[in-house]
Amino acid sequence: MMEGKTKRAVLVVSFGTSHMDALKKSIEQVERHIEEAFPTYRVYRAFTSQMILRKLKRTQRLDIFTVKGAMEQMAADGMEEVIVQPTHIINGIENDKMMEDLMEYTDRFKKIRAGRPLLTSVDDYKKAIHAVMAEVELKEGEALVLMGHGTDHHANAAYPTLEYTFHSLGYSQVLVGTVEGFPDLRNVMTRLEISGMKKVILMPFMVVAGDHAKNDMAGEDDSWKTELEAAGYEVRTLVKGLGEMKGIRNIYAEHIEAVM
Repeated sequence: MMEGKTKRAVLVVSFGTSHMDALKKSIEQVERHIEEAFPTYRVYRAFTSQMILRKLKRTQRLDIFTVKGAMEQMAADGMEEVIVQPTHIINGIENDKMMEDLMEYTDRFKKIRAGRPLLTSVDDYKKAIHAVMAEVELKEGEALVLMGHGTDHHANAAYPTLEYTFHSLGYSQVLVGTVEGFPDLRNVMTRLEISGMKKVILMPFMVVAGDHAKNDMAGEDDSWKTELEAAGYEVRTLVKGLGEMKGIRNIYAEHIEAVM
């Protein structure tokens, strides 16, 4: 073991998912990417969703740390320098809560630094867009509709900004909607109608292609897919989380490097 490896840690903080397949394909891949990029750091995991933590314990017998639990564990393991990197998309509620939790531990470590969520700088938006477009093959006359989570937090402005940035980079056939914020599916459908495109690829703009992606987006019952089909669109779904994309994992690694 390298000298110093025992003292430095990266805590990867995710909202979490109870879908084990999605967990392996996305969050685990992000964590592995970080382990490989920073071999002298020990990597820990925390989830912020209490509901998901309870469900994993109940259904999978899995104990995953909360942010506070992970901080306690790292202190117990003798870590001195900690970098906390969220896999959050925006600087929203989950990130605010994470930062609050970290404040309680400032005197327990020599150094605690927090990396930024995925969409923070203009550069982040551009890199994220190129990472997504590297994974999608759009056919002639086909729109890409991305489903973000959305929030009532002011950070929801990231989603319209994301669409604007797609268009400014020349990807005018990409539209962004959210499940719980603005713009919603109605707004997306209005803009689809204006565009005249009749074919749609649906894809989540979420780290994990879990519940929202499988059910709200691609489900056979009361989903974005069924609503678009009912309106006469030909729909293909791409159930792939952002964590599965190398370009996205690179951004998280860059955010860690930035606070090192």
